[in-house]
Amino acid sequence: MNPQTKKALRFLQSWIINTVAVLMAVIILRNHISYGDKLENLLIASFLLGILNAFVRPILLLIALPLLIFTLGLFTLVINALLLCFLTVLLPFFHVDTFGYAFLGALIISLISVALNVLTGNSRVSMQRGSPPRPPKTPGGGNGPVIDV
Repeated sequence: MNPQTKKALRFLQSWIINTVAVLMAVIILRNHISYGDKLENLLIASFLLGILNAFVRPILLLIALPLLIFTLGLFTLVINALLLCFLTVLLPFFHVDTFGYAFLGALIISLISVALNVLTGNSRVSMQRGSPPRPPKTPGGGNGPVIDV
């Protein structure tokens, strides 16, 4: 498979995962997050959220770097919630009631996206199961150097 086809398939897989995650957040937080009940609205919203995550999110992460360090990265959820709120400004059919529901929606989207990315092998992290590491062997078969006095 050539590299461009591989990139296109990876993008399509990421978009589908993001769409499923947004759909699950809408289902879980029904009546608080909505997309207008049309499939194309959901696809547009998840596509635009992906674009915001790719281009705007890194800038916000850089600006909020001291807060990210202070909160050990948990401020990322606030940034994700802000992007979800910004999506309501850009798209007239996408609606989030309050920032609290945007925060919960961002948390749900993040958890589902991570789980689906790990399950599909589309993540930067991998899980391996194996035997625990063995201690290094010392030459001579002893337990280490012996000093005679």
